[in-house]
Order: sequence, then C-alpha cells, then structure tokens
Amino acid sequence: MDYDQITTDQQLAELCQRIGAARKVALDTEFVAEHSYRPQLCLVQLSLDGQAAIIDPLNISDMDPLWRALAGGDHETIVHAGREEIVFSMTAIDAVPARLFDVQIAAGLIGLEYPAGYGSLAQKLLGEAPPKGETRTDWRRRPLSDQQLHYALSDVAYLEPMRNQLYARLEELDRLPWLADEMQRWIEQVRDTQQRDRWRRVSGVANLSPRIKAIVRELWGWREAEAERRNQPPRRVLRDDLIIELARRHTTDPKRIRAVRGMDRADLRRAYDQLADCIRRGQAVPDEELPQTRHRRQLPPKITMLGQFLASALGSLCHRANLAPSIVGNPTDVRELIAYRLGYCHKNDPPPGLAVGWRAEVIGNVLEDLLAGKLAIRITDAESDEPLSFEPVQE
Repeated sequence: MDYDQITTDQQLAELCQRIGAARKVALDTEFVAEHSYRPQLCLVQLSLDGQAAIIDPLNISDMDPLWRALAGGDHETIVHAGREEIVFSMTAIDAVPARLFDVQIAAGLIGLEYPAGYGSLAQKLLGEAPPKGETRTDWRRRPLSDQQLHYALSDVAYLEPMRNQLYARLEELDRLPWLADEMQRWIEQVRDTQQRDRWRRVSGVANLSPRIKAIVRELWGWREAEAERRNQPPRRVLRDDLIIELARRHTTDPKRIRAVRGMDRADLRRAYDQLADCIRRGQAVPDEELPQTRHRRQLPPKITMLGQFLASALGSLCHRANLAPSIVGNPTDVRELIAYRLGYCHKNDPPPGLAVGWRAEVIGNVLEDLLAGKLAIRITDAESDEPLSFEPVQE
C-alpha cells in the first residue's frame, strides 16, 4: 500500500490541511499502555479518501494540530472500537473527532456480531483477512519494520469499504438515526468515564463504609498525583488492595503502615508520612460530606424470575429485528426495566436504557406489553431458529 510517512511538524501541518479538505477520514492508533501514567501514543494511521498516511508521534513535538484537524471540518471519521482514539483526542483538546462512525457499533445495529473484532468484520463484510501477528509489538521501538508498518496500515485500509457496506444496510433499514444516537451515547459514556469519580473504581471499594471510602478517596488522589509525577501506571505506585487495607486500618502510625504486607518497598517507605496525611484527611471529612452509595430498594425474587424469562424474549426480539442482542441490552438491563416499571427505583433515577430511544421502540415497549399482560409468548415451532412468537392477548 502506498502511504505518506509523517515524521516532522511541517509534514504534520501539511497533512492537517489535507484533513480539512477530506470527505472521509479512517483513523486508528497504536499505543503502549502498560509502562506509563497515560497510554503512550506511538503511531497514528489515517486514510484520507483512500490515501494512507502514517504519523510518528515520537518524532513530532506537538500532536494537538492533528486532533484539532480531526475534530474540525466536515469530514466523517471512521473508526473501529475507537474508544482510545476518543480518549487521546479528549485528553489533548477536550473534543472528539468529527462525525464519528464506528463500524463495530454499526455492525451491531444490522444484526452482526457485537462486539466484533476488526478481522472478523473485514472477513464477513469484504471477504478480506487483515494480517495478524503484531498484536504484541512494542510500538515504541524504532525503526519499525515493513511488516509492522503494513500491519498498522491494514487497520485503516478496510475501514471505509466496511463503512460503505454498513451505511447502505443501515439506510435500507432506516437506522441511520439509530447510529447517530448510539454514537452520541457512546461518546457521552466515554467522557463520563474520564470525568466522574474514578476513585470508585478501586477494586473492593463498593461495600466499604462511607468513612473508609473517604480515606480510599484521599489515598487514590495521592496515588494519581504520584503516578503522573513518575509517569508510571497508578497500580505500579500503590496497588488497589493496599489502598483498601490502609483505609480499613486507618492508622497514621508509620510503624503500623509498614506492617501491612507489601508496604515495605523503598519508594513506599519514603511516602509513609504522605500516606498518613491522606488517612488523617479522610478521617477528618465531616459526616455530611462523606461519599455515599445510593442503594436501590431490595428487589423481590419475582424480579429475578421475570428477568430470566424476559431475557430470553429479548434475544428472540433482537434476532427478529436484525439486531445484535448484546448491543441492545443484557439480563441486567431487562431487570432494570422491570424494576423501573414496577416502581422499585428511586423517583429521580433516569429511565433505564430499554425504556428510551430506539431500544424502547423495538424492544422495551414489547417487554412492557408482556409485563402488562397485553402480549403473550407462544412456541410456534420448537425446532425452528425462532421458536417464539409474540401475540396480542384476546380480551
């Protein structure tokens, strides 16, 4: 494949001008996440209306112009499972690439497997098999071999052809508005994940008391700042289980901190006083400012039973509608819909996913009619691929 190699700021500036004139931009990245505080961007692959380019971020002083060019303009940006590309863009310029079209999501909306790998989609849609074998490459190393560059380029080579087939099928099914809604929902989920209280993702924090959670929050904040300062993964600075154990003991005595197994590393010994300060701050948080967990009412066993029953109906409805069941919802989503309709949620809780948008139109309303006794499920042919039928209940 012919491609342009972008290794200087001037070449990047010229490429950004071309992005501004492009109609479709296929985008992929290669990065290494396990050695630094944030994933290290090592390669960016683009296809501008079919013309490929590879950008080497390790030789360019400022990548922000690229993200600004991708976020601006009137082009469509085509990705596959593009969460990391969104995060790179948000981190750089607090914006996302323009008019995102994720082929993985689009495939789920026409009934293909979801989530489907890039190679699997290329095979199903195009009969092509992208090269394999570089999934464990250390993309920080230079120079990259021709084989590695070919592998990287293949990750954008099939995006536009796949997009074109998916777009045509979505248009035929009148589901382009669904894709637009789904892309916006997905972007909001990624943004929320980046901005909300991330300390709540410490493993083991969910069932702790509010006071211990306050200490966890302080220790997590220290770990984040220290990890960023060292440019190391946070869990390499202080493991989750150590945060939980220190919070449970909530001791500020350096000797007792050192007594926790795993806390005798040299770098942690130097941080005992800082960790003790974190614990003191957590202990001093006023009761009214402690982190709270919002508990849903205890759900009766009938919700679980109904959820198991209607989850089977969900799968059947999805297959009939040419939708991948996993993009629509799962048994938990079904239980949430049942609990919401039967009044087992808080007043201010947002409606569950199956009760809004296209999911309600195609799936949620049918499940609600089943709950209300307006529809019945009948087995029409036990040996067919779709043995269930949904029929109105005769008054």
